[in-house]
Amino acid sequence: MDKRLALPAFGLLGLVLSSATLASEEKVLHVYNWSDYIAEDTVAGFEKETGIRVIYDVFDSNEVLEAKLLAGHTGFDLVVPSSDYLGRQLQAGVFMPLDKSKLPNLKNMDPVIMKMLQEKDPDNAHSVPYLGGTTGIGYNVDKVAAVMGPDFKMNTWDAIFNPANLAKLHKCGVAFLDSPTDLFTVALRYMGRDPNSTNAQDYKDAGAMMSKLRPYITYFNSSQYINDLANGDICVAIGWSGDVIQAADRAEEANNGVHVEYVVPKEGSDVFYDMLTIPSDAKHPENALAFINYLMRPEVIAKITNYVSYANANQAANGMVDEEIRDNPNIYFSDELKPKMFSQKVLPQKITRVITREWTKIMTGK
Repeated sequence: MDKRLALPAFGLLGLVLSSATLASEEKVLHVYNWSDYIAEDTVAGFEKETGIRVIYDVFDSNEVLEAKLLAGHTGFDLVVPSSDYLGRQLQAGVFMPLDKSKLPNLKNMDPVIMKMLQEKDPDNAHSVPYLGGTTGIGYNVDKVAAVMGPDFKMNTWDAIFNPANLAKLHKCGVAFLDSPTDLFTVALRYMGRDPNSTNAQDYKDAGAMMSKLRPYITYFNSSQYINDLANGDICVAIGWSGDVIQAADRAEEANNGVHVEYVVPKEGSDVFYDMLTIPSDAKHPENALAFINYLMRPEVIAKITNYVSYANANQAANGMVDEEIRDNPNIYFSDELKPKMFSQKVLPQKITRVITREWTKIMTGK
């Protein structure tokens, strides 16, 4: 403000024009988030309150987001990488530190979860947890029973990773996530290996195991399976907790006779949080901070959790989360499962390259 008042009179017109441009920029926020991952009225509520126009785009895999971040000039002010990817991306310097003085609602966050996430982001300097979930199995109860028999149990990774089982389930449609890191970690857990192994041979063995499953996998996609489960077009998916529960809700709302359930296999699985971050090249970081702070309001994030069925890390919101979600052990998982759950660590680049090569073999069937 002082600088503006000190400008000479002959620059007044230019000042007015540049201020108008700045004001226009300050009323825009470019957001890049996961698909089907926000309540219907979240963006509208923020726009109404702040006057900031939100341009909202979606992606469905961490690999897509990471490619944009590492290439630079993303064009986004707020992006939502999973915590499993965050550590590696921080090493590449793609996020700016958060001005926590602009985030008073940080006081609402669960300190246990915040401390856990410091392993990825020391002092939580660059990120705030948005929503979290698990990787597990979604399935059509009736179709699986018809193919496998009424006593077949889906609460184990063997239901999916055993070729004899998947060959039968293939008859009613099988979807896998198009997310190599998620698939390799749960495959390694099924094989009794370290899900965060740094041994290249482990990934080659897991790749060989999943390659045997390839003929029985209908498709790889990280979003299509939601509607396909809800409509009965597939009967099994390795998917994320909230997505499968959304599919179950859509089927129930459609009253189409499809009964979808989600389970975290008894061997355990990975737990993740998707993180609110501001790219280093963001043009509207102040607006991004305002949106992050808005999302940390208990009533706002609880409504999002109730809509998308993913757990949040906001302890002040717990009492506002629908009981059927809050008490679902596959969303806010049980004490019995906790010791068997794990989070993905940042892997060495040489291991990442092995994963990429093995995943290409699986996807192409070669």
